Amino acid sequence: MTPWNLLALPPLPEDLMRAVLAPLGERVEVRFPAARDRDSLLEGLAEAEIVLGDWSGALALDAEAVAAAPRLAFVQQPAVGVEGHDLDALAAAGVPLANTAGVNATSVAEWCLAATLSLARKLGEADAAVRAGEWPQQQLRPRELAGSRVGIVGFGPIGAICKRLFEALGCQVAYWTRTPRDEPGYTPLDGLVAESDVLVVVIALSEETRGMIDARRMKEGALLVNAARGGVVDQAALVAAIESAHLGGAALDVFDAEPLPIDDPLRKLDRILLSPHVAGVTPASTGRLLAATMANLTAALEGRPVEHVVNGVSPVITRKFGGSPSA
Repeated sequence: MTPWNLLALPPLPEDLMRAVLAPLGERVEVRFPAARDRDSLLEGLAEAEIVLGDWSGALALDAEAVAAAPRLAFVQQPAVGVEGHDLDALAAAGVPLANTAGVNATSVAEWCLAATLSLARKLGEADAAVRAGEWPQQQLRPRELAGSRVGIVGFGPIGAICKRLFEALGCQVAYWTRTPRDEPGYTPLDGLVAESDVLVVVIALSEETRGMIDARRMKEGALLVNAARGGVVDQAALVAAIESAHLGGAALDVFDAEPLPIDDPLRKLDRILLSPHVAGVTPASTGRLLAATMANLTAALEGRPVEHVVNGVSPVITRKFGGSPSA
């Protein structure tokens, strides 16, 4: 069998990536771009048959990159998010793109709950005050979460777990998803934003969802928790809502630009909890991600359907030159 040419793009050391992919054995020839830049990506794609994607987004496959990869048969994104990749261009080329849906659902949902509790109980402010020699027992005015109206924007695996966790604490939970549902809890987006005491954003970024959450339209004193993507929330509107004290607080794990620029106004605002895009990063979720990625790569090499294809292409991987997957 002629080995498949696998181009590995994750931002990890080459020796570590080779160790991770070692179970694939001699069925693949693992290659890396000469440098983490555009020209090296295009050069590497010329012979690539399988691409293991870059979760940082720096080396995403846009239409030009897809056109530069005539042998490409499969893209496995080792993450849930696939923004940056041109799904239509890949589909037109007959190339399935799969992600690792669901692997970090528990970890992200738990972060959303923890962040909400931190905001509601003002844990960050209390810690800073005590360290500064203060004792503000009467000034902080934390709130209880029980009885609050919690709105969840996005109702995939993460949203479903969020609903269960918040309901366990006595919250009234409603949600919105892009596909309307005739069931209890589903609420139109405008009403969800305007009526929620806590708004939890866990929806994928797309052209449809970009900038869809305007914090100025939220209930006065409400809390905003964003573990989706920075672009889903209008960041300028969020800054304005915090500066005017319209919002009670916000917790952000994601931003328009990452890492967060040193001069970004979010860094200077009180009542905002900042997190470096780690909501989904735990040893358990990383283990599930690795297992899902390797299972799909193995399935592709063996001619079995891969899971979680997101661009509508057949999940059975066919080699562009050389016949069947095992050829």
